[in-house]
Order: sequence, then structure tokens, then C-alpha cells
Amino acid sequence: MAESARRAELLERAYRHTREHGLVGMSLRPLAQAVGSSPRVLLYLFGSKDGLVRALLERARADELALLQAVRRDQGTLAEAALALWRWLAAPEHGRLLALWTEAYARSLVEPDGPWAGFAADTVEDWLGLLAGFAGDPVERTLVLAALRGAMLDLLATGDRARITPAVERLVVRS
Repeated sequence: MAESARRAELLERAYRHTREHGLVGMSLRPLAQAVGSSPRVLLYLFGSKDGLVRALLERARADELALLQAVRRDQGTLAEAALALWRWLAAPEHGRLLALWTEAYARSLVEPDGPWAGFAADTVEDWLGLLAGFAGDPVERTLVLAALRGAMLDLLATGDRARITPAVERLVVRS
């Protein structure tokens, strides 16, 4: 569907709302009320509820790609890039976004034909593409990605930055 100012505005509002409340069990009527619209307008602008979910996932991925571009621009080695990524992932203000990414990632694995289709695989490719600029060894890149993703999940589950950050730092310095 073509981009319009109203669509962009409602997408941003819906994105803020879903970062706070997640996508599981999202219903159009409460979402529309939360963003100052109606279910009919959302359906008109996004084509369907699945279309809205896909637009929200694209919006979340845009944030992810902006982060990756900043790391690509500012870091020199794989270890520096991994530590910069971890600092961003571990920042408290990114917790809601990471929870949304995790939700979308998991849903794309269990509902591969739904609006989440390909989200997890695309995310892996995005991150491996970034890390390829810092290390030629695909095994090393995969190890760093797996460590960051595991540490991120652990952080989301426990909030224990004091335990997890030194573990990430130790692992990254060794790679």
C-alpha cells in the first residue's frame, strides 16, 4: 500500500504501542483506540491485520538496520563491533524493542507462513552481513552472533547486566 502521511503517523504510533505491549494477542480495536484511529482506518491503510503486523515488523527491522549501520561505520575489529553491539543491546532503554524483536523472531519460527514469515532468517542475515565486514571467518561470525543473541535473551529474562556483560566481554575478547 502506498505511503501516506497518515499511514506513517499511525505506523509510528502503533510501533510505540507494540514496543510497550507486544504483538501477542494484538486486537485492532484496542490498538486503534490507543493510536487515535479506528479499526476501519487501520484496515484501509494497511490492507489487513497481517499487513499492519508486517508493517510493524518492517519498522522494527528499520531500527535494527540503523543500529547495524552505525556499528559498521564506527568499529574496526570484530571484537570492537561485538562490544558496541552488546552495549546497545544491554542499554535499559532498548529492552522493550528487544522484547518485540524476540517476540517476532520466535513467532516467525513457529508461524512461518504468517505475517512474521522470514523475520528470524532476515535478522540473522542482517547481523551476519554486518559481522562479515569485521571477520572473514564465518564460524567466528556465527559464534559472536550466537553469543550476543544468547546473552540478549538471558538479559531479557533476568535483567542481570552485572553478570552477563563481563561474560560477553570475556567471550568477545577471546574470539
